[in-house]
Amino acid sequence: MGTRDGKQSPEALFGREVARLRKRLGISQEELAFRAEVHRTYISQLERGLKSPTLTVILKLSRAINASAGKLVAAVERQL
Repeated sequence: MGTRDGKQSPEALFGREVARLRKRLGISQEELAFRAEVHRTYISQLERGLKSPTLTVILKLSRAINASAGKLVAAVERQL
């Protein structure tokens, strides 16, 4: 998912960061979903930039991937 100026959307960047951290842990989307208490298809949609997570989901994901929510969002912000 991109924007008019060719840059990726914040949702796409967030999803890419979640996928990167998940893969670094060596866990599947299903395992991440279980740890974060969300549905696996939601993780897939997040990683593809199709969904925009709520603050609650960001916090759940950050705990599940052992990264602070602030660092997770900052990683996205640096790429904007």
